[in-house]
Amino acid sequence: MASPIITSNSDLGFSTEASKAVVTQTRPLATNLGDSISKPAIARANAAVSRENPNGTFPARFQEYTPLQQHILFWDRDADGKISPYDTYIGFRELGFNILFSIIALLIINVNFSYPTRLAYSWFPDPFFRVYVSSVHKAKHGSDSGTYDNEGRFVPQAFENLFAKYDKKCDGTLTLTEIFNLMKGQRVAADPFGWGAAFFEWGTTWLLLQRSGKVYREDLRQLFDGSLFWRIRETRIKTGHWQQGFGIGGDGYLGSVHVS
Repeated sequence: MASPIITSNSDLGFSTEASKAVVTQTRPLATNLGDSISKPAIARANAAVSRENPNGTFPARFQEYTPLQQHILFWDRDADGKISPYDTYIGFRELGFNILFSIIALLIINVNFSYPTRLAYSWFPDPFFRVYVSSVHKAKHGSDSGTYDNEGRFVPQAFENLFAKYDKKCDGTLTLTEIFNLMKGQRVAADPFGWGAAFFEWGTTWLLLQRSGKVYREDLRQLFDGSLFWRIRETRIKTGHWQQGFGIGGDGYLGSVHVS
């Protein structure tokens, strides 16, 4: 379980903290990552990498897609490059979410993100509210973690900074309180859409991933490149349930405890 790599300012040769800006002291940066990740500040076009997995782990067949595209490919049921509301619904059901949550998810995702991705092709909205995989970068919103850049690439430095800033236990996990602190810390002014999108995304992440009250960094990395979703579906097919999260899908589990 990796803790954030943070070196002193004297080791760096310059300061990452300002005495008149307390926030720079309470939210340190992950530094000296070069020992584990080559050029961590440069975004990766087709891999979500970390200190534990410096080359990423997603199958080679998806290497033509950016990590943001990889993140949503699970929902492209027929590989036509478009994700319909029905695709979204079925995908969430396969992840174990219940009917009501899956309907809410399709409304939030397809209603809000269809038109931005459609703009790569037409000014007219998609009549079927489909999300377009090739232009999903146009749906990137504010008040997010910054782990995806504006073109959908993965920024290793930003991912590592999440844990350097908000993982106060330095154990490679985020508690629910730390996730709320993360959302608060990444929030920008006059961005209600971004605030709402971040709440939905991180809330869904918590419901899907928490183990013993924590979200683990490797699970989160796999969520960013989408490989986690395929792993969950395979696990549910083999065992009938996914022993993480809060049993919102009706798998009969509350976290790892079987309750029904």
